[in-house]
Amino acid sequence: MALCRLYLKAPLKSGCEVKLSPEHGHYLRHVMRQTRGDSIIVFDGHGGEYTAEIVRLDRSHSTCLIREFIHIERELPVQVHIVQAACHNKKVETVLQKATEMGAASFQIAAGERSQMKLPEQKHRVRLRRWQQIIIEAAEQSGRTRIPSVTWLSGLGDIHIRGSGYALHPDAARSWKEVRTAITKGEETTFVIGPEGGWSAHDLDTLQQQGCQSLCFGPRIMRTETAAPALLAAVQAIID
Repeated sequence: MALCRLYLKAPLKSGCEVKLSPEHGHYLRHVMRQTRGDSIIVFDGHGGEYTAEIVRLDRSHSTCLIREFIHIERELPVQVHIVQAACHNKKVETVLQKATEMGAASFQIAAGERSQMKLPEQKHRVRLRRWQQIIIEAAEQSGRTRIPSVTWLSGLGDIHIRGSGYALHPDAARSWKEVRTAITKGEETTFVIGPEGGWSAHDLDTLQQQGCQSLCFGPRIMRTETAAPALLAAVQAIID
């Protein structure tokens, strides 16, 4: 049976006793039915992970003793960054969860002309905390050793393209077959995914100015929440 995995924000070191959050304590006690002396896996997002032993686990206070460092890397050899055009929040959450499981390095959620999500400034912090927690839980579950970042951008003109940039578009002249080898041999790449209604002409012009090439991923048009996980799966398949 696989051991429970927890992400701890504090830097970890063998031999140190670390306090667990109330949420982690509740999860270990009531969800995973762990008890004092049980072994778990913890990681701090800087690569690798540690074995740990639960020292105390009660309602008011929970700690674990950090044991052995395990030098293991489960990240993709090419960093794949996702720019997701803002859409319904449930769909954004699906993208964050599934693309984290598939190995995305970072996320930018950006508003396009046809985006159906409008995020007032006073809600930025709350929504970003929720999104980051979804990413952390997906990383814990999937065995990730690093935690992807997520940012909100009010427009496509503010996005940051890392490595080669590709904006998915069904009518693009350039196909996945033409670029897939170059993508998997590079150090990093950025995929830009449109909203439910697709890119507007203005959006495509903005993305081109940002250094994005239009890319056709295949003959079928995917839902906005399907595209990023599908692209990451395709990259993984080529690498493997």
